Amino acid sequence: MAAGGFCLCSLVRLLCSLFIPGLFLSGALCLCLVVVLWGIRLWLHQRKNQLASTGKDGKRQLVVAFFHPYCNAGGGGERVLWCAIRALQKKYKDAIYVVYTGDKDVTGEQIVESAFRRFNIKLTHPVKFVFLEKRYLVEASLYPHFTLLGQSLGSVLLGWEALMKCVPDVYIDSMGYAFTLPLFKYLGSCRVGCYVHYPTISTDMLSVVRSQNARFNNAAFITRNPLLSKLKLVYYYLFAFVYGLVGSRSDVIMVNSSWTLKHILSLWRAGACTSVVYPPCDVQTFLDIPLHEEKSTTEYFIVSLGQFRPEKDHPLQIRAFAKFLEKTALGQQSLPKLILIGGCRNQQDEQRVNRLKKLCEELGVDKKVEFKVNIPFEELKKYLADAIIGLHTMWNEHFGIGIVECMAAGTIILAHNSGGPKLDIVVPYEGHITGFLAENEDDYSETIAQILSLSSEKRLEIRQNARQSVNRFADQEFEVAFLLSVEQLFK
Repeated sequence: MAAGGFCLCSLVRLLCSLFIPGLFLSGALCLCLVVVLWGIRLWLHQRKNQLASTGKDGKRQLVVAFFHPYCNAGGGGERVLWCAIRALQKKYKDAIYVVYTGDKDVTGEQIVESAFRRFNIKLTHPVKFVFLEKRYLVEASLYPHFTLLGQSLGSVLLGWEALMKCVPDVYIDSMGYAFTLPLFKYLGSCRVGCYVHYPTISTDMLSVVRSQNARFNNAAFITRNPLLSKLKLVYYYLFAFVYGLVGSRSDVIMVNSSWTLKHILSLWRAGACTSVVYPPCDVQTFLDIPLHEEKSTTEYFIVSLGQFRPEKDHPLQIRAFAKFLEKTALGQQSLPKLILIGGCRNQQDEQRVNRLKKLCEELGVDKKVEFKVNIPFEELKKYLADAIIGLHTMWNEHFGIGIVECMAAGTIILAHNSGGPKLDIVVPYEGHITGFLAENEDDYSETIAQILSLSSEKRLEIRQNARQSVNRFADQEFEVAFLLSVEQLFK
């Protein structure tokens, strides 16, 4: 017993003797880290001054950089990017505008031309593109497990590459890589802002894991195992805490919808600098499409508009459409076709399209479903002009530019009963219905049948209401709100 007490006392004395040296060592390491980081900050600041350009008036030109690794993807986020740059170029004509991108397979001229071809957006001044070599670090496929953490840490390394190649005065993350914000703010000495399309993690995602529901980001083998579910929940809570810390470092925070605002306020707790800026929708271009009583007397079209990404849930669209066809006389000539229109960002998206085509074959609807990938803007307009129904199935869609475009074009929208569509878009206009919402295969298939059973006069009334309701999402409204929000970054 005495020997045991002696050993314990010796251990305590040893730990006490190591505590003070350990404390000094930890302090010294922290001090070295601070000195190194401060040195990097000074070096970057000096480098920025050395590479600075002067304008016609002899003053140093402001450098405004957008972090958008997939700027050539052709989705709603890219439309926000180009509209934001166009708005800034109109107001701050003397600034230099930079886009950090990982699209190495195309030139800057091709990217700008693609923006005009897909979105009908023409910039007033040239844009400088900084091509990043390490975009693969933010690819989800690189991280089969701990994807959120892997992509976030990868974005820091990608952000470091961007900072090494160009140190801006104003940095705007327009794609949701919040972990880059402290990097540019504290090391790059930049004024930083962000436009949040979709929070990297949301309270809804936490609830999905907590309730052990299977989703595209919550595998079935985890939902079946209580221990794994609890461990993932802890991981999500820790990640949400860190995500809130880095996001709140932003000087200006813009969100695209009421749904996103709710989650960002809950996680980032920076209400004083947070505002809703609805994304720009090319409303007028689609409003110019003539609104006839019936768009087609020979063939009906149901159009889906959205990138071929897993969260868009295209399989739900196909299964619901197949179920609708099952309940309808297959010999009728007036049965609609489903046209899936969207952009593919990479090989994974292309593989996803191939899997969707196989699903159509398995369900026996491949003759009634067509895929239109990365099509030009004019072709997109034609399909929307001919469509009766616009279909959208993403759960908790942050906003839904495609939904607005469908409504402006005169299609009757059928979207998921959640997120931005439920809170901001498919809402009554002056007390009148503007579209429909659904949640599952049965809801969607039954609502498709309901819409097609309406009289042409009733459908025309709904389409007119929808058109009148979407003016609040026009490009001009976005420009006003965006410029007002980012104004303090240019003071």
